[in-house]
Amino acid sequence: MKRIAVFCGSSDGASPAYKEGAVQLGKELARQGIALVYGGASVGIMGTVADAVLEAGGQVIGVIPQMLEDREISHRGLTELIVVGSMHERKMKMAELSDGFIALPGGPGTLEEFFEIFTWAQLGLHQKPCGILNVNGYYDLLISFFDHMQDQQFLQEKYRSMALVGTSPAELIEKFNTYIPPSVKTYIKKDQT
Repeated sequence: MKRIAVFCGSSDGASPAYKEGAVQLGKELARQGIALVYGGASVGIMGTVADAVLEAGGQVIGVIPQMLEDREISHRGLTELIVVGSMHERKMKMAELSDGFIALPGGPGTLEEFFEIFTWAQLGLHQKPCGILNVNGYYDLLISFFDHMQDQQFLQEKYRSMALVGTSPAELIEKFNTYIPPSVKTYIKKDQT
């Protein structure tokens, strides 16, 4: 792992534990020499994880769409800030730059980013680990819902196992380092001619 993308909230959340979880992840990434790739903002959990990596001497690459750059919410102290044209380009660039993906606490945007990258893995578009850092039990219901999807046969067991979960940054990164993606079948449409 050279770079890990982190999806997370642009607010701090209700519990101080969420900011503390972001700080712990930032410190652990820096300690292990893993660069942070994230959404480029200076606010919320996003700003907290970036600041923690930088304060611990690590590298941070922010990817922000022009519309948010225009609102002056981008982080001005990053190792590198990449400005892109759209939210979709942001996700593509973050995926391109990263060796794995972690969801910290966040709202609908965080979930949308995580589920898109998870779906890309399920389809075989990449074979990078996707993980949830379950800070203070924030994702307990989502983890249960993954199990429910599997029980109801909307998610195969081999794909359910792709959603890695950890309660500490070191534990989750260790799972990333030992991750072996499931074999993914590629369906090729037969030539009808």
